[in-house]
Amino acid sequence: MGNPFLGEFIGTMILIILGDGVVANVLLKRSKAEGAGWMVITAGWAFGVVMGVFAAQALGAPQADINPAVTLAKTLNGIYDPGSALLTMLAQLAGAFTGGALVWLYYLPHWEVTDDQGAKLAVFCTGPAIRRPAANFFCEVMGTVLLIFMVFAIFSKSTGTLAPGLGPYLVGMLVWGIGLSLGGTTGYAINPARDLGPRIAHAVLPIAGKGSSDWGYSWIPVAGPLLGALIAFGFSKLLGLL
Repeated sequence: MGNPFLGEFIGTMILIILGDGVVANVLLKRSKAEGAGWMVITAGWAFGVVMGVFAAQALGAPQADINPAVTLAKTLNGIYDPGSALLTMLAQLAGAFTGGALVWLYYLPHWEVTDDQGAKLAVFCTGPAIRRPAANFFCEVMGTVLLIFMVFAIFSKSTGTLAPGLGPYLVGMLVWGIGLSLGGTTGYAINPARDLGPRIAHAVLPIAGKGSSDWGYSWIPVAGPLLGALIAFGFSKLLGLL
């Protein structure tokens, strides 16, 4: 019998290893995938979601949220009690931090040869293409509304029973679509743990030549997805998905 908190921890860690890992692969100097581009990054994140969900489910977290915004929306829907929701979110945050630290170790020789401090930060967390806080916040809210609304739609009773194992692939396609269509403005965090955990890792790890962790922006990829979760729950309830 697995443990739901362990499942969320490991699932989120896998998400970040593959997600932050693909960004490191594309951005860090002298990586064999250097310059591979946005399609590779969005695909890597999508596959990270799929594998993270499978890992979480296998280790005792059948909901496999790996995202505090999803956990918040499900809490509003009565799936979690507040205490369990908080512990789930903390497990996700810890998993994200650990995943970020492991990516740093994996690419250890590449930090020193990479001069761009912004690229190093981008491996760990998101940032805006154009820094306009109101617009950036809106993008994170809207992206998360789409994510959670569609998760509820995919698993809605009205869509029928999904074949075993199909759900994670559909959610991965959803995240891939969000990245391809909407990700260019803020890097589509749409997950507070995904951004905050690795950002903390960037701040505390001895990364060669790193710069600021950009804490002035950090509230947007946390607060935006949480507000998006509230809105998505409301829409889903209003439209009969829940």
